[in-house]
Amino acid sequence: MPRLGEIRGPEDLRALTPRQVRALAPQIRRLLVDTCTVTGGHLGPNLGVVELTLALHRVFHSPRDRILWDTGHQSYVHKMLTGRTEDFPTLRRAGGLSGYPSRAESEHDVIENSHASTVLSWADGLARAHALRGVTDRAVVAVLGDGALTGGMAWEALNNIAAAPERPVIVVLNDNGRSYAPTAGALATHLAALRGPDAPRPLFESLGMAYLGPVDGHDIEALETALRRAAGLGRPVVVHCLTEKGRGHLPAEQDETDRFHAVRAASAEKPGGAPSWTSVFGRELADLAADRPDVVALTAAMLDPTGLSEFARRHPERTIDVGIAEQHAVTAAAGLALGGMHPVVALYATFLNRAFDQLLMDVALHRAPVTFVLDRAGVTGDDGPSHNGMWDLSLLNLVPGLRLAVPRDAATLRRALREALSCHDGPTALRFPKGTSGEDIPAVTTFAGIDVLRRGERPDLLLVSVGAMAATCLDVAGRLATHGVGVTVVDPRWVKPVAPELVALALEHRLVATVEDNGRAGGVGTQIAQALSDAGAAPPVRTFGIPQHFLNHGSRAQVLEAGGLTARHLTRALLESLPAGRDAAREEAAAPSLALGGR
Repeated sequence: MPRLGEIRGPEDLRALTPRQVRALAPQIRRLLVDTCTVTGGHLGPNLGVVELTLALHRVFHSPRDRILWDTGHQSYVHKMLTGRTEDFPTLRRAGGLSGYPSRAESEHDVIENSHASTVLSWADGLARAHALRGVTDRAVVAVLGDGALTGGMAWEALNNIAAAPERPVIVVLNDNGRSYAPTAGALATHLAALRGPDAPRPLFESLGMAYLGPVDGHDIEALETALRRAAGLGRPVVVHCLTEKGRGHLPAEQDETDRFHAVRAASAEKPGGAPSWTSVFGRELADLAADRPDVVALTAAMLDPTGLSEFARRHPERTIDVGIAEQHAVTAAAGLALGGMHPVVALYATFLNRAFDQLLMDVALHRAPVTFVLDRAGVTGDDGPSHNGMWDLSLLNLVPGLRLAVPRDAATLRRALREALSCHDGPTALRFPKGTSGEDIPAVTTFAGIDVLRRGERPDLLLVSVGAMAATCLDVAGRLATHGVGVTVVDPRWVKPVAPELVALALEHRLVATVEDNGRAGGVGTQIAQALSDAGAAPPVRTFGIPQHFLNHGSRAQVLEAGGLTARHLTRALLESLPAGRDAAREEAAAPSLALGGR
């Protein structure tokens, strides 16, 4: 029998007998489990696509035939079969394999797709390009899950794909009945009905597409037969494959929450300690809703990941899962607010990008009291460039009338959520990072809603800490104090609009510096610098944030260090900005690093 490590590319796979191919499946699943339980990653989805991926690479000739994945987190098996088995233990590690398709890794990774529901648009555009250039010797294959098919963009693309019978696109529908949790909505009901003996006419046929299936997604020979037939039709076709998320790993199969959709790295499994930001939010929202019958929670197919499970258990009638449809979630929230409710839209920060127009024109323009809670804000690390929530503060700062809070710990998260729900004349937002909330950081004093975390003996530097960068800023202040620099550290908590009292305090100092885990362009630092400039007598401002480019994957600490957001880097940079500080900056640069920053 062949060994998985002997498969250097799809051509090796195509040389095997069906029996030999079947023997690879348990080897693949064993490597998936052994690796993901150490590095973390999307285990459940990949356990479910083992046979499907084997069949795809047996029938189609990648990279000539273009196999596109939606979402890309189901591409681990694809990576193994395209020559990356030896590197697979480096998954999601700095310098190792990405958790999503990566064009830097392989010519077989066509698009770096990690946000759902986009692949059909890619496929439509690629098929159009082939037609315009007279290319007829290669297939366009789009693999997407039934969860991704709940996104509106997928149907916008299908509207165009189905209308062009002369442009062949093979849509492989990986139907496991789930995204994270069971797929929501009428589409899921329709797909389930197609499995039964009295199946209705498939919706795809009504649109004018061919339809093959349902096919057992764990029967390699049946899959190969269906895929070859689809390739021979020469027209748009849906191949409906039925798979089981978590297949072949009993703990995943028995996990009703999300079938081990994403597992944490072994090093991250630390019992006890500080609660996660997500759990603090979820518990507080459920408690507040007990006394606020107008509070309703919305999510886009991420009930448990965004912390809404307890809310759903206690207030099921006020819990709305719209599927992978952030745009719809935001405008539906505006409608709920119009009807007298106070909606809370819980999303990952990176996914708010997809609904910016709805936030701007449907929520903010109508001054709707909608609260946005953005999880995984700032540097998320191992999920890579598409998932770092480094754009949200910049985007939210563009929105007229929106108030924005960035809590530094669990206590200020609870406080910010209560304050947000008390706003009735416009939208609010609050954001927090991935991971644990750490220890609460008390304020020395508070004025005009601004928390003073440390008072400097002299007004040399006002250090404005944004959210979870508070511990790092306090470390910086301590280091600077050893060089005779007086540092006052403040946490505005509500960073938009910029408080006039913060501007007045800044004008009393020789230098102002801001530290945030958001891109520097348009972030909190930019807004404070603008407010000081508008005041007419602004001191110099140094803004520290995430470098404005797509960041490679690695741990949060590694990404922050690479971006210069550690206590050592910040101290050196600030010393160089202060008069007579250059010698001290050189001393600081030579000192060992005592902290990586962030929490």
